Amino acid sequence: MSISDAQFLKGWRQVLEMCNLKAGEQVTILTSDDSNKQIAYIAKLAASDLGAVVTELNLAPVNSEKAISPDKSGYIGKTPLDGNEAALACLKASDLVIDTLQLLFSKEQEQVLKTGTRMLLAVEPPAIMMRQIPRPEDKLRVLAAAKKIGAAKEIHVTSKAGTDFRCRLGQYPVLTQYGLADEPGRWDHWPSCFSARWPDEGSAEGTIVIDEGDILLPFKKYARAPITVTIEKGFIVDIKGGYDAEFMRKFMESFNDPRAYAMAHVGWGLENRANWTVLGLYNPEAQLGMDARSFAGNFLWSSGPNTEAGGDRDTPCHLDIPLRNCSVSLDGEVMTLEGAVIPEDQK
Repeated sequence: MSISDAQFLKGWRQVLEMCNLKAGEQVTILTSDDSNKQIAYIAKLAASDLGAVVTELNLAPVNSEKAISPDKSGYIGKTPLDGNEAALACLKASDLVIDTLQLLFSKEQEQVLKTGTRMLLAVEPPAIMMRQIPRPEDKLRVLAAAKKIGAAKEIHVTSKAGTDFRCRLGQYPVLTQYGLADEPGRWDHWPSCFSARWPDEGSAEGTIVIDEGDILLPFKKYARAPITVTIEKGFIVDIKGGYDAEFMRKFMESFNDPRAYAMAHVGWGLENRANWTVLGLYNPEAQLGMDARSFAGNFLWSSGPNTEAGGDRDTPCHLDIPLRNCSVSLDGEVMTLEGAVIPEDQK
């Protein structure tokens, strides 16, 4: 379904106001040749309408020789900002950057955020963005979950499919995504709604079973049969199953990087408006898959980089895998039970 410019402008104004955009602030719309034109155009109109000083910065697309997919999350970390000091200076001088290019996990993004610049990623189809316009109650749910995971020493995840995984917590900060870049130095993604944390190094242990129908990102596929993933001392050591398991193994092997097998952030989705089915209803190339990452009650685990959390594991291979029907506990306190969010302040 298409979204009219008038509808989208109203949505962008609402989101930018919640991002605390003030008249006179410097806003940079970061674009590339493959950016969604409606997103870039309407974001620029909305920011201008709110009195911001708007600059559009267009950079040529870049694709690494190791990238085997056109998907923006299929190869991460390398951006057209590499070596472009003028463009980087523009972003650092901005109060707010609206990113339609996707700088996530890049060293340049971290450099920009350290200056206090706010950054909002916007790459999903406008219809998905409008269905999940950030709301104050979404932020409250995410912060409630973040408080729990921030205080926890261990996360334990089980499922009837066979998952039995645990890791220690405390070494790395909590990741919160609620769709608003509303504080200095904050990055977020519209739409998004989950909380997560990276395991302490070497502590992740156990088995994760990706069941039939669970989602594999960045492949943007539903698993057709169970995949059994074995984790030891913080790293994936075995991936067993049928075709999907082989596909996953071959993708990760193509990077020739042992850091790709490290466990990365673990957490759960909190967005009641996100839907597990959406991935199968859109052209996969048209979306990043934020419904999959955010739908309420999922157990979202990932592999690869930890630079977003301040670590030094800078690998371009990153998987996000949201599982259904899992039970997630923090120090024995249940957060989700068989895929349903339990704490009232997170529902």
